[in-house]
Formats: sequence, structure tokens, C-alpha cells
Amino acid sequence: MGGSPLRILVVGAGIAGLAVARALRMAGFRPDVTEKLPPSELVDTGLYLPGNAARALRRLDLDGPVRPLGQVVHRQRFLDASGAPLCEVDLDALWADVGECRALPWSELYRVLLTGAGGAVRQGAEVCGIELLPAAVGVTFADGTAAEYDLVVGADGPRSAVRSLAALGGPSRPAGQVVYRAVVRGGPRVDEWTALLGQRAGFLVVPLGAGRLYCYADEAGTVPPADPQARLRELFGGYGGPVPEVLEVLERVHVGTTEEVELGRWFRGRVLLVGDAAHATAPTLSQGAAMALEDAVVLAESLKGADTVEAALMAYESRRRPRTRWVRDRTRDRNRTRDVPPALRDPLLRGRGGRIFGEHYRLLVDPL
Repeated sequence: MGGSPLRILVVGAGIAGLAVARALRMAGFRPDVTEKLPPSELVDTGLYLPGNAARALRRLDLDGPVRPLGQVVHRQRFLDASGAPLCEVDLDALWADVGECRALPWSELYRVLLTGAGGAVRQGAEVCGIELLPAAVGVTFADGTAAEYDLVVGADGPRSAVRSLAALGGPSRPAGQVVYRAVVRGGPRVDEWTALLGQRAGFLVVPLGAGRLYCYADEAGTVPPADPQARLRELFGGYGGPVPEVLEVLERVHVGTTEEVELGRWFRGRVLLVGDAAHATAPTLSQGAAMALEDAVVLAESLKGADTVEAALMAYESRRRPRTRWVRDRTRDRNRTRDVPPALRDPLLRGRGGRIFGEHYRLLVDPL
């Protein structure tokens, strides 16, 4: 169907939606892209992209614009709460034939994807109705306008409206963590991805280049605190390594909870879910953006290579499910490792941690 005049709507203009729009344009389609939130409401934090994300960006022909951004990360360092070493993962060796790992501000990747998608996003366009027709999808927007499409792609995140409107599944469920995100300047010098593991809590610091650090912390729970900065200082005030200096320069913290989405199917009629709308997990493996970028590549290939939309959606889901299931299962594995009491966990990680953590990405090194 490559180059055919399919009418395609992509709902959501985050990483997943813009990546899908880019991939579809490269395959000869011209999708409409809508986003209910204005750009001013999009939260900017840091982003760590493992090697498989770099490979997907190459497939989208966006590796060139991304290459000058952020900082390449060569190694993951795991420390205990005091700052003493536990283990390391050599990222250059792990992803040697795939791509380099990079950390950068979310907004910088967003701008690259927005340009790559053609730049035309209908902002403030909220989908409020979906009707499954025999060979089309009727879509109603909150402003009262309506249109028909040959395919609707829901890329609107773990709390997807498209998922609900198309009866593809219920709400996301809590994954059991409260998460804190911040970007700081003027903090300590940190050259590599550095995580400190405590008692059912952890603190991650990743360099973004230009003197910036991306900080991600989590703790077991489902209710965000009223004062996230105070809670971070209470929870991590006794940690070692770079944490004390980071806490000193911390200014603005974004707090939220982790969510999971696990569905029996990803499409119904001609409505398809991608990215976190279909398979959200806790961000423990930093695979959210990578899975969204891979989704975009495979969806465009599936549409271009199939004779019908229905055949394309079946091919897409059959290719993507094994990888997203692997990410979900390995995410749960790593979360269970983190939740083991340090007195039991830390000796194990000092002996085998590098091999254990590296194994979590084994399937993702393979081609899409």
C-alpha cells in the first residue's frame, strides 16, 4: 500500500505519534496528526536512549539531527546507597553492532521528531468519539468537527482516550512506583549513567552535556507527595556519591507514578494502538522511547508491504508483541531485584550484576 491515498489519523504528538508520522511520510503516506495539549503543557525532562533507539532513529533517517545533541553514554555504573561500587555495564560492548547510547533533553528529541514529521500538528484537537465502520473509522473531535479515516493510530500515552473509545482495553494500572524527574545545572561532575540503589528506592544521575544532569529517582508507592523536593531530601538525604550535591542544586521536580498497560489485542477494526497506549511499562529499562521508535518503523513497513490495512495491522502486532513482552517481563525482573533487601541484593550484584543487568537487553540487540 505504499504511496496509496490512505487517510490516516495519528492521535498524539509525543515521541510515539511524531515517530509514526515520520515513518509513514517516509513510506509515502500523508497522515494527519492531532494533539489535545498545547505545546506549553508538554513537560520537559531528560531522556536516556539505549542503542536500539539509535538504530530506530537511523531507520527514520533522524540519526544525523540527533547526533549533535546531548551526550553519548559509554557505561552504566551501579552503586549502593553509600556510593560504593556494585557493578558496571559496558554499553559500548553491549550495543556494539546496534548503536550508541545517548542522553539528551526530551524537548530536543521532540523538536527533531516534529521537524521530521513535517511540522504540521493540529494542536488542541481532542478526540471524543470513534465509530468503527466496515472499512473506515469515524472520528469526532471535541470542537464538533468530524471526519472519516482509513486508519486511526492511537499514540496518546498510557491513559489513551483512543484505547477507551475503541473498546480496546481499560485504564492503565499502577506499576507501584512514585517517580521524580529533574534537570539540574551546576551540580557535581558525572560522566556516566550512575544509579544508586537503596531500600526499595533508587536515584539515577545521567549527564546531558553542557553542564546539565538528568536526575530520576523512584520509591515504592502509588501516591505522589505534596512536596516532592522535600520528599527527595527526606528519602535520599543520607545517600552518598553525587546525590548530596545534586540535592543542593535541585530546583524544579516533576513527580508522578508509573503505569502499566497490558492488552489482549492492540487493534480493533481499523484502530491501532502504539507506544505507551499499547504496552506501557515502568521506565526501569529506559525503553519507552525506544519501543515507540521501533513501533513506528515496523508499522510503516507493515503498511507498505501488505495488501490491506487489516493484514498490515496483524503483521505489525505479530512482530512487535515479542519485543514489548520481553521489555515488560525484564522490567518486572529488574524491579524485583531492586526491591530485594540490600543485605541480600548487594553481594549478588557485586559478583554478577553486570551480567544480570546486561542480559535484560539481550533480545533487543537483535534486529527489529
